[in-house]
Amino acid sequence: MRVMVKATLDTEKGNEAILGGKMPQIIQGAMEKLRPEAAYFGPAGGRRTCFMVFDMQDSSQLPPMLEPFFNDLNAEIEVFPVMNGDDLQKGLSQMR
Repeated sequence: MRVMVKATLDTEKGNEAILGGKMPQIIQGAMEKLRPEAAYFGPAGGRRTCFMVFDMQDSSQLPPMLEPFFNDLNAEIEVFPVMNGDDLQKGLSQMR
């Protein structure tokens, strides 16, 4: 299932990670675990935020995939099921 994770980073922990030089490794580690088809980074609500869209085969994948955001960045995490245009068309075609 395609899902999108929104990770809103704690400002203090984010500052520590940036000043300590650990932010690139944290983000790279998350990218390697999630293997996102798309990843976006920027401010949302005045805080550093990243959005990543990835394929999740089983919900048991969530803890190991998201733990770096919790442990290293004290992030607030939201996970959403999402569809691309093809997925939406496939779903709509089944409603007839």
